[in-house]
Amino acid sequence: MKRNACRFTYPETLAVAAAVVLAFFVLASATPSLAASPEPGMAAAGKPSKTERVEVRIKDLHAKLKITPAQEGQWDNVTKVMRDNAMTMETLIKARSEGAGTKNAVDDLKSYSAIAEAHADGLKKLIPAFEPLYASMSESQKKDADTLFHRQGRGKAKAKAKAKAKAEMKEKAETKAVTEGK
Repeated sequence: MKRNACRFTYPETLAVAAAVVLAFFVLASATPSLAASPEPGMAAAGKPSKTERVEVRIKDLHAKLKITPAQEGQWDNVTKVMRDNAMTMETLIKARSEGAGTKNAVDDLKSYSAIAEAHADGLKKLIPAFEPLYASMSESQKKDADTLFHRQGRGKAKAKAKAKAKAEMKEKAETKAVTEGK
């Protein structure tokens, strides 16, 4: 079986993948919910707001990525984008849930579209903020980041690994059958 050469180098691909995964999980914590907060920034029924969850995520990432004093400036750029994205999403989600009972199907789709667009725009803003930070990381930090973000997508990764293992076993069986048949 012939393999096609990849046009991208491993570090470039890894950096982009890590940035995308980080952006996904930052914004995934700000997914739409139907419950409206009683007051801006306040949690409904004890559930933390989007901005509160992002603050927890920022602290968690800071510790797990072992951000150094030299990286704080780049980290601040990342956290600013994360906070801005969370506020934007929280505002849009709150507006959507407040009008949920009065909107028709078209209005509901439009409000959901605005949330989806904000999510995509947030990713577009986060990736350029994260890339320089990732580039400045030590190999150990990069490995931690890669592991941290890959672990977040564990279900998909397991399914991919299982499919890959199955394909490899099938290929080995076919190879064995061919060599035994000679």
